[in-house]
This record gives sequence, C-alpha cells and structure tokens, in this order.
Amino acid sequence: MKSLLGAAWKPPKRVVHVVQRWRTARHKPSSKYSHQHTRGGGLSKLPPDGFPKNPHAERSLRSGLQTEGSSASRRPAFVTRRNYQLFSNLVESRFAKVLESMGAWSEKQEEWRSFGITSQTLLDRESGLFKMVLNKAFELATDGSKTSRQDNPLFWNLRNAFIRSDAAGLARELKIGFQTYLMRNRFPKTINELHQALADMRFPYEWYPATRMMQRTVHLHVGPTNSGKTYNALLALENSRTGIYAGPLRLLAHETYSRFTAKDKPCALITGEEMRIPSDKSDTWFHSCTVEMAPLNARVDVAVIDEIQMIADDDRGWAWTQAFLGVQAKEVHLCGEERVVPLIQDLCARIGEKCVVHHYKRLNPLEVMDKSMKGKFTNLQKGDAIIAFSKVAIHQLKVGIEKATGRRCAIVYGSLPPETRASQAALFNDPNNEYDFLVASDAIGMGLNLEVKRVIFESSFKFDGVSFRHLTTPEIKQIGGRAGRYRTAAQAIKGDTTKPPPGLVSTLDDEDLENVGKAFKLQPGPIPTAGLFPPASVIERFHSYFPAKTPISFVLARLREIGRLSPRFHMCNFNEALAIAEIIRDYDLSITDRCVFIKVPINLRDPKQVRALQSFANCVAELGSGRLLDFDTFDLNVLDEVRPSMAAEQAKYLQRLESLHQTITMYLWLSYRYQGVFQSQNLAFKVKTLVEEKIANHLEKLSFTEDWQRLKRQRVRKMGKKLGKKEATLLGPGEEDIMNPDAEGLADWVGEQKDLYPETVAVTPEGEKEGVEAGAQA
Repeated sequence: MKSLLGAAWKPPKRVVHVVQRWRTARHKPSSKYSHQHTRGGGLSKLPPDGFPKNPHAERSLRSGLQTEGSSASRRPAFVTRRNYQLFSNLVESRFAKVLESMGAWSEKQEEWRSFGITSQTLLDRESGLFKMVLNKAFELATDGSKTSRQDNPLFWNLRNAFIRSDAAGLARELKIGFQTYLMRNRFPKTINELHQALADMRFPYEWYPATRMMQRTVHLHVGPTNSGKTYNALLALENSRTGIYAGPLRLLAHETYSRFTAKDKPCALITGEEMRIPSDKSDTWFHSCTVEMAPLNARVDVAVIDEIQMIADDDRGWAWTQAFLGVQAKEVHLCGEERVVPLIQDLCARIGEKCVVHHYKRLNPLEVMDKSMKGKFTNLQKGDAIIAFSKVAIHQLKVGIEKATGRRCAIVYGSLPPETRASQAALFNDPNNEYDFLVASDAIGMGLNLEVKRVIFESSFKFDGVSFRHLTTPEIKQIGGRAGRYRTAAQAIKGDTTKPPPGLVSTLDDEDLENVGKAFKLQPGPIPTAGLFPPASVIERFHSYFPAKTPISFVLARLREIGRLSPRFHMCNFNEALAIAEIIRDYDLSITDRCVFIKVPINLRDPKQVRALQSFANCVAELGSGRLLDFDTFDLNVLDEVRPSMAAEQAKYLQRLESLHQTITMYLWLSYRYQGVFQSQNLAFKVKTLVEEKIANHLEKLSFTEDWQRLKRQRVRKMGKKLGKKEATLLGPGEEDIMNPDAEGLADWVGEQKDLYPETVAVTPEGEKEGVEAGAQA
C-alpha cells in the first residue's frame, strides 16, 4: 500500500506490537497534569481547556521544547520526559478541539464522505486509531530519544509547528495529519502513482517552455556590499532597449523607477499594490517591479534580479527561483552574495545556459569598532545610521536623538510613502543641512543609496513574528556593509568618484557588540538549494484528482509531503498558504480563485484582517459588490478620531491605523487581480494616503524615555537568548536544514509508511466491520 502521508511519519514495522508494548510499559507521571497513554485518549485529568491554568505554562513549554533538540543530552532525563509528557497532554487536548471544530459526522456528512467516513462510528474509530499513532510518536521521543525529522517525523512536525506558530500552528498540523491519516486507503495504486507523478517537481525549469526556447546568457555579479555589483548590472540595463528590474522591496522598485524616469526613460512600476504604466508607446521601455511581480511573458533584452541570495529564503525564495528560471531576457544579470555562485552555476548547467561570474571586491574597507555607543546618543557623529526593527522604535529613537543632540534626524523604512522616503534620504545625504543622523529599518541592507559613515545597531535581536531571535550572520553583514558607501546615485550622476574613509560598524550597547563582531569574522557556507512553491497550474491539476469537496488545505499538505524535488531545490514554507486556505474554506470559490487568495498579503495574527479576507472571498464567490464602502470590515472611523493622550490608548490607536493600512493594501492587491470586482481602487489609494498621514503624525509625537528604552533593550536581549535559538535546536541534532530529505528516493521512503497502520483497516462501508475488529485487537 502506497501511503498518502508523504513524509509525515516514519513508523515501526508493526503498530499492533508497538501499542501492546506501550500499554504494558507505562511511565509514572512526573507532573500533576501528566496522563496515562491509552487508546481512548487520557485527558480526563486535564483542565477543560486541556492545559494547566497557568498563563506562563504554554510559553514555558514552548521554550523547553525549543531547547530539547540540541541540548537533550545535557539535560536531566526527567526534565526531557516532563516536557514531552506536558506536550503530549497539549497535543491530545488540541486534537479533541480539532475534532470538535471539524464537526460531527451528522453535521458535515458531505465533507466527511470526501475522506471516506460514512458513519459516526467509523469516525470515532478512526480518531481513536489516530490517537494511538500520536501516542507511539511520543513514546519514540520520550523513550527512544527519536525526535528528528527522519526518525520521528510526526513528533518533529508537531513540535516544530507549536514552536513556530504556537497553538494555532499545532492545531493546523494536527488537522492536516488526521485528514492525511483518513485518506491512507482512499486511492488505488494507480491513483497514488498518478499523484506522485503530478507531484514530481524535480524539473521546475520545464514550467517555462517559452523561456527554455531562448538561449540566455546569465551574468552573475557577486561580492560584498558596497562593491559596485548592482551599479554595474543597472548600467547594463540602462544601455539596453528593453528590460526588467526585479528587487526584493517596494522601495527598491520605486528607487529604480525614479532613477529611470529622471533620465527620461519610459518605465513601468509594478508592485503588489501599485501599478504605474507610462503612456509613452515607444520601443524603449522598462519594468521596475518587486520580484514576485516580475513579468514572465514579456521578451526583453536585459533583466536584473537583485539580492539573488534570497532564492534560499523559506518564505519568498520561490519568487527568485520563478524569476530566474522564467524571465524571458537575452541577458539575465543576477546580483548577490558570493555564496550563491555554486547553486547558480549548477542550475545554469542543468538548463544549458552560459553563466559568466563577475567577482567584485569592496571599494573601501569595513571595520567593526571596539567600542559601542555606551547607550548614549551624545556619542553619535554626523553621518551615523542607527538601525532599528520596528516603526515605533524608529520614531522613538528619532525623538531621543534630536532631544539629546539638538540636531535633526531623518528616518527611512519600507512602508513610508515613496516621496517621503526619497526626501528623507536626500536630507540625510546632503552635507549642507542640519540632518546629521538617520534612523532606519533593516531595509537599508537591501541596497538603498545612502551616504552612511557608521552603522549603529540598536540591537542584535529581531522579532520574527513568533519570538525574538539573533540576527543571522548574512543579515548583520548585509546591514553593516552599508557603512562607508562608495557613492550614492546622486554622486554617480555627477561623476563624483571620491573615495570615502572606511565604513565603521558598532552597536548602541556593549552587550550587542560581541554578536556583531563575531558575525563579521564568520563566513557563511554556500547556499545549497533554491526555494520552490507549486505554481497554480500544478495545484489545479493536482486538485482535480481528489473528490470535489476535498479541502484545498489538505490538497496543499498532500502536495507538500509527497512532492519530489531535486537536490538543488527545497519546498518553501506552506504554513501561511495552509492557514489562508482554512480561513476561506467555506466560500464557494473555484480552485483558480483559491490559488490567488493563498498568496494575498495578510497578517494572520490580526483578527480584523482575517475578517476582511473572509469578506473579500465571499464577495468573489457571490460576485457581489466590491466597492470599498460596501464592506463593513474597514475601520474607517479611526480616521475621524483624535490621537488619544493616554499611553495605553495610543498603542491601540496605532494598532487600528496599521490594521486599516494593511487591509487597504490587501484590497488594492486584490483589485489588480479582480479588476471587475474590487472597483474602488482610486478611493482605496486615497484612504491609504490618509492612513499613512495619520500614522506619520502619531509616530512623530511619540515620547522618548532613556531608562525605559534601555530596559526594553535588555528585555529583548533576554527574550532573544531564551527563545531565539538557532533553527537547529528546533529540528534536533544534525537537523539544521532538512528541507528536502533524500529527495531523489522519496517515493521509496513514502512507500515505507504503509506499515504504520493495520493492513485490515478500511474506510469503506464494506470494510467497516473488519476495520473495527482490527482496532479492537490493537
């Protein structure tokens, strides 16, 4: 039997023997909330919500699990056992809630039938058998110390989902796991083989046949920051007749767009939320776009793809892979770090294209200072750029610096309006005014033209959406490398080649200086793989071989697990796509529409944005009115409210403004894909501008308290050291980056999963009695 679990679990040879051994070798609970593992569950002694009534319990458990992977050998065995028993309790309680959320068989018969469930009795039996599978996974982790992705994939998936996405991610992984379990016998061998054939993504370059008919030349410009690689690539673009620039950020697309229009070159700007198409119909034209929006159906002379090392990113790497493999350009210029060379050379060899590597050296030296700023803004010098990682922190630092020094401070971050960003950068770059300092986000690491003399890190930790983590070595080098810029765009236009003094890097506090110094001494290894995400055409065809009511979240999970990749590719993160698929599951959307919605820009932690997404999906499903004012999910009342005076209310006020801004951005993104539905594009741009003005006015009035800011940085460092462990600690010993285990032989590995379940278990009415008897024997 070819299992449909993909890479979900690697089971023992006979599950019946395992269950018997587990039931006869119970362990004495080491906690008030520990439980005995039985076939029926074992949660009777837990509180109603399935976890101790302690506000810090779940957070502590996440922290404990996070460190088990790499430090279990140094921990007392009883500590590891306690953590895994608590986690087992939590998993079983969450699974009970998952079953409740999925509904009883009598309530959702049609959906349950798509998974082969024909009665409540069969559903109860299948859920009981799945609990045994969960119990076995925890036995392997607790007694056998098998917690890696290869040895115990079910436990690994659950623990990883919990650490990275908290209880919501755990529930999502449990639901997908149970659905996968139910489908184990649903398809005959021929259909299984067809699924595996459709999920064969070892040759993604074949997805772009028109591009493969061209004979492209790939120019790879590599070197450290401030080495001139992007400058030379853009020169090639300027000297061409038609071309494309694809960058990682909207602000870089805006910068290139402004550069070309300033030279009277017709240029289109294309980002996810904005399109500016020139009226000039001449034969000379250019596109400046974010990498996700790179046009793959236009033949051009030159294409520049910036920051190519992001091809390895777990979330967005697929966009760089898509642009590189699919762009129809005679010359493709890739700009990035040295460590991407072996990967690009190998990919070029696979598609038979010439690869020319241009190596660059930094145009001026870069040094890490031996002293920090000691937390004092009075130690700053003209030309310093202080790097922070949130808008609130940026504006608070601006207030504190101006108060301490009596000089002006410019600010630059990604969500500023393009015109404001350009004016702020110009003020900072001009030496003949009082703007001596710059506070910026890490966006300046992506190549903004700023004349920075010293880069000062406010902190060496960053919030990644779940916890505070260390900045990675490439991130520190990329940001710090902006110190001592060789020359800005303005200087390049004037022909100024004056070489500035060495660039300097430091930190605001002593505690962060060691981390930054270590990063500059390390040399990251070569990038092994490029990210992939199945294109809509693959998802649509794969979905067509499942029952009509099968949730797309299950189809995506199935594709994720059985997808075959070559050793040079890895599958990008599916978590957000799976979450969005669940959010819009109940709306009558076509599979094509669902493939559009799973890529919508959204902050899933914001309930207002989730409700807005559901409203937008309902509008498309029912072909309703897509006028902005017809939606009740836009919090437009906040535009009429006065900024509150109380600090607590100010935080809520800013959250409402940012939520509205992101919801408007989502509306604009959809308006370019459903132009006949979401019709209020001009009004949306107007509202977006008003919200940005409100946010800017609010942030400019923020206060700065030095002691409070110092304590905040200390808390961030403490949380970062505790929760921001390297990814290796999440995956287990020796599992730093197993994105694509044994890719070429995955079919054989998947085939071994059949031993996880009793051979007699069936999900058809004819086999129901036989399956129940097998469950009773177990």
